[in-house]
Amino acid sequence: MNKEIKISGNPLPNMPWEERPAGSSSVMWRYSANPVIPRDLLPTSNSIFNSAVVPFKEGFAGVFRCDDTNRRMRLHVGFSKDGLKWDINPEMLVFQCDDKEIGEWVYGYDPRVCKIEDKYYVTWCNGYHGPTIGVAWTEDFKTFHQLENAFLPYNRNGVMFPKKIHGNFAMLSRPSDTGHTAFGDIFYSESPDLEFWGRHRHVMSPAPFEVSAWQCMKIGAGPIPIETSEGWLIFHHGVLHSCNGYVYSFGSALLDLEQPWKVIARSGPYLISPQKDYECMGDVPNVAFPCAALHDAHTGRIAVYYGCADTVTGLAFGYIPEIIDFTKKTNIL
Repeated sequence: MNKEIKISGNPLPNMPWEERPAGSSSVMWRYSANPVIPRDLLPTSNSIFNSAVVPFKEGFAGVFRCDDTNRRMRLHVGFSKDGLKWDINPEMLVFQCDDKEIGEWVYGYDPRVCKIEDKYYVTWCNGYHGPTIGVAWTEDFKTFHQLENAFLPYNRNGVMFPKKIHGNFAMLSRPSDTGHTAFGDIFYSESPDLEFWGRHRHVMSPAPFEVSAWQCMKIGAGPIPIETSEGWLIFHHGVLHSCNGYVYSFGSALLDLEQPWKVIARSGPYLISPQKDYECMGDVPNVAFPCAALHDAHTGRIAVYYGCADTVTGLAFGYIPEIIDFTKKTNIL
């Protein structure tokens, strides 16, 4: 590990981990037993993917996207001792909300979970006259208190920062539309109270096709940003519109610590792109969509959970210093 790079966070020696395969020079590599979560882990699940995982007590907790066999998009809570074998509650997550209009359930998908101080904040794509960003908090993963939606429809990929910036909560998001969005930039927003959001700033646009084609149509933030001495490390998905449809891959970027809407570096090549059968075949072929990451600040290890073909969940591993070095060396800015 590069000792010059400082990584915020706690040691996490019990996180999922597998060493880089012998002979491989890949910056990130897949878990050999992928998919780590199958599509039918629940009796009623059609697919389990694009989900959020965080350290919790002696193990891990998560909020999972579980589309049921009616093909309804639902959120479920799960727990694990090792981050690999999961016990997911077969009953869908029900949010507590004082406002019946905001609290009326329509659909929910692609959650993220971010710990700030003593609370775990859940953001997800919430149905309210179209997709927008729902926000809730929990302390025990049993009771979830739903707050106001962060933004007007239409928006997706709401990802909070793990600490306040300028005294405010901060979030990345990707304004979109009602359908299979063919565009998308990443924006930054702040809130003093998790009710009113503003100070919106543009972060990144899709890259030009001739520069980095895998992220040329639309992009969106993935796991919770990781604070390092080099900047906020983020993973973002990017989409190529190929002759055979959309292809979702993911890469990395570094954002300024004090002004996170300013991009320091952005990887040209992808880190993970659909290549394995479970990434190429499923309900939505050719998708590698990162939503969560666990990292050990002491060793620099990172494990990224990503949705595969909108069907199952995979794991990919790497070292944060190597990913930062990769991001800088392949910078397309």
